[in-house]
Amino acid sequence: MESQNKAIKAYLKKGNSITAMQALKQFGCFRLAARIKNLKDEGMNIQKIMMKSTEGKRIAIYFEGVN
Repeated sequence: MESQNKAIKAYLKKGNSITAMQALKQFGCFRLAARIKNLKDEGMNIQKIMMKSTEGKRIAIYFEGVN
């Protein structure tokens, strides 16, 4: 879990955004929302936007917000 937090934090710090599917493929992370909460609790400013996929499913996209 800690290594997933570090990897996701570094990924977001580079200006990338991430979805749950990307987190699973890139980091083996099944619980992105939990990792995002951990990072927020550490003081990281993470924002979320909700989008609809082409199949009509709602998807959360997380990115580092501007401080």
